[in-house]
Amino acid sequence: MKASGNTVEEILTNLPEDRAEAFNNLHNVIVKNLPQGFEAAISYGGLGYVVPHTVYPAGYHCKPIEPLPFAGLASQKNSINFYHMGIYSDPELLDWFVAEYPKHSNAR
Repeated sequence: MKASGNTVEEILTNLPEDRAEAFNNLHNVIVKNLPQGFEAAISYGGLGYVVPHTVYPAGYHCKPIEPLPFAGLASQKNSINFYHMGIYSDPELLDWFVAEYPKHSNAR
């Protein structure tokens, strides 16, 4: 589902009213905790957090013109979704996430 906007700022201002506060709060926490040099950007038609070409010039291996994706945040259908591209590469992080996720979600 494509986000409503062509810039990070447009996406953040064009959210459904009932999700805007939670989405913006989550975005702010993510930006505050991004590794140095990473940035919020449009990625895959939505709000993404990327490793820009200034940090990783090779870009994304499937489409080098694009910066390397790191994470994404979307307001879709009935939920706010966070996509983290590296969570499966760190077994300790994956175990933590799998244990923690049910405490914060009604998803079954």
